[in-house]
Order: sequence, then C-alpha cells, then structure tokens
Amino acid sequence: MKLFEELKWRGLIKDSTSPELEEKLNKGGMTFYIGTDPTADSMHIGHLSSFLISKRLKDAGHHPILLIGGATGRIGDPKPTEERSMKTIEEIERNVKGLTEQAKKIFGFEVVNNYDWIKDMDIVTFLRDYGKYFNINYMLDKDIIRRRLETGISFTEFTYMILQAVDFLHLFKTKGCTLQVAGSDQWGNITAGVDLIRKVTKEEVYAFTMPLVTDSTGKKFGKSEGNALWLDKEKTSSYELYQFFINAEDAMIETYLKIYTFLSKEQIEDIVKRHEVEPHLRIGQKALAEEIITFLHGHEEYEKAVRISEALFSGNVKDLTLQELEIGFKDVASYNLTNSGNIIDILVASSIASSKREAREFVGNGSIRINGEKVTDVNFEITKDVAIEGKIVVVRKGKKSYTLLKFD
Repeated sequence: MKLFEELKWRGLIKDSTSPELEEKLNKGGMTFYIGTDPTADSMHIGHLSSFLISKRLKDAGHHPILLIGGATGRIGDPKPTEERSMKTIEEIERNVKGLTEQAKKIFGFEVVNNYDWIKDMDIVTFLRDYGKYFNINYMLDKDIIRRRLETGISFTEFTYMILQAVDFLHLFKTKGCTLQVAGSDQWGNITAGVDLIRKVTKEEVYAFTMPLVTDSTGKKFGKSEGNALWLDKEKTSSYELYQFFINAEDAMIETYLKIYTFLSKEQIEDIVKRHEVEPHLRIGQKALAEEIITFLHGHEEYEKAVRISEALFSGNVKDLTLQELEIGFKDVASYNLTNSGNIIDILVASSIASSKREAREFVGNGSIRINGEKVTDVNFEITKDVAIEGKIVVVRKGKKSYTLLKFD
C-alpha cells in the first residue's frame, strides 16, 4: 500500500491543498513541518496522532521539522469561543525547553523555534513585508476568525494567522520546506501560509490536515474529566495511560488502532475480528494500550502498567513495589501511622469505619483485606512487619474502597 493510500485508509487525511500532493507523498523526499505552541512543557495524547503522522512520513522518506511556537505562543492561537489568557515569558521559555527535549527523545525530529526569526522583526517590517499580502476580507472568511466575530477578537489574535504564514515562508526559504501538516482546526492558518508563499515567491507548496480525534460522542479523545493525558510519564504514568486505553469504547477501537498504531492493515483487521467475537476480553483495547505505551515509554513500562492493573483488579497487591503502589493508588486516600496498632482502632482513626462497632462488623463479616489478604480477627495488629517494605499497608473495604496506611 502506497503512503497516500495508507494515510487515507487510516483516516488521517481530511483536507489537502492540491491533487498533486498524492504523487509527491508517495515519491518521498519532501521536507515538511508540524507546529505546536508551548502551552505546556509536555505534549499530550491530543498531539500524538499528528506526530505519529509525521513519523509515518519520515519512515516513508520525508524529512520532518517540529516547530515550537516560542513567538506565536506569546500571542495565542484564537480559540473558538474566547481569547486565551497570556502566559508569562518565563513559563513559555520553560515549556519550549520541555517540548524540545521531549520531541527529540520520543520522535527524533529536528526542532526549530519561531521566536528565533520573529523576535527581531520590527512592526514596520511586519506590515510592509507580510501584512500587505493579507486582504482583510480574506482573513475574515477564515473559519476560526468568523466564529469569533460575534464575541469579539483582539488585533493580537487576529494577526496570529499572519505569523503562522510567516513561519511557513521562513522554513520554505531556509530549509526547503514545501509541506505543512496539522489538525483540521488549523486549515485556515496553513492555507494562509500556502497563499503567502505563492504571492511572495510564485512557488507552489502544499498542506494537508487530519481530522481531530474524538470519541463516539464527538468529545476530543484523550480528555479525561477535563485533564489532559500527557506523554511525559512523570505527569501521566504508564499505568494511567493503560487505564485510559483499556476503557476505550468498543465502537472506536478500529479507528484508534488505525490512527495510533503502526500495526499493518492485516494485523488490525485480525485484532478487530477477534475483538468482535469476544469483546469482554478487550483484545482491541489491550493491543491499543500496548502499542502506544511501548512506543512512548518502552515495553518495560507497559509490562509494569499491566502488572499494577492486574494486582489492583485481583486485590493481590503484596508483590508490588512501593513505587508501583504509589502509581496505582495515586488518587487514593491515605493515613499516616506513627505506631503499630489494633486493626479496629486504626480503621476508626483512618475514617475507614465511623465507629468501633462498625469496624468490628467490617472485620467480622470479612469486608476488610490487608494487602490483599482477608482479615477476620478483631485482635489483628497492624505493624511495620505487616507493611509492604515496612512502609505501606493497603486496606481494602468491600470490593473497591481502598485506603493506604503509611508508616512515618
């Protein structure tokens, strides 16, 4: 399967600027760029689909450049509903550093910062050399601008499109970049760059976008209760990624496997077929989790995530390390112990039980497990010898309610 055909099969091309692009993509040898603004010091799952496209192009013989918007990040890409809040210069510079290191480590791409060529541009140069090529009616017709006209848009945000077009022109002149790749929400901005290059140099360059990845309801994929899933494992652990992907909805598994993995057409079709026969085994979700986590963090991290998940599901946590316990119980309530004590007293002190009478009932009817083992003796003592590595005791009440007891 040729590159363009594969990208279409995977659902990775929404719009493109020219029918000539198919032949050029299949031929290889194009220098292309993909951009991101430094809104955080790590990319998240929302970025990953676009960057995986870039790796597919790289593997097919094209040369990728990652542009980090040290300059455009100071302005802010117009949001559909309201103006972005300005980040401090220190925060932007810290984020640029983090993104640069991450992109080189995960993807091995060449990284550039548009602040390097925009920072010394004076306002007269900006207006004379670039602003004159942008007709106001042309800009107002762009979707992202049109959506903001009713609520209002500042001149600062209005000029974002021009700066992004300047980026494309600069990379075209200095690095021979002839292709820009982006999410579909950037279509207006990237076509502005194509038009600017045509007007200034009379040369033809290209662009294509991919659809934004969503769940079956249209919600952006990777948004969990309003929180991003970061690619940095120090911000989002491999276990947290595993939990997210293992719970992906069945209806979207084939779509996600096409977008987020490098598995072949035959492999994906086989996984989907087996998944449809026995959906309760979550074959598709497991394949998705393994491919993504292994790509981002390595197979050892994937195996750790599975081990933590299986231990928590079974309740048999005593074989987990302290680090794995901290990862698996990141959001679980904890209580600090200064001394050993009777299980009844500790259940009350840690608020697992509301009274000694209730605590005795929990223990007597087998509702309490200590490090995965059922405890029915009301005289049981919780000591450092009981604790995992002498530090942590995992108390489970019923099937799902956990509390960590931590010895000082």
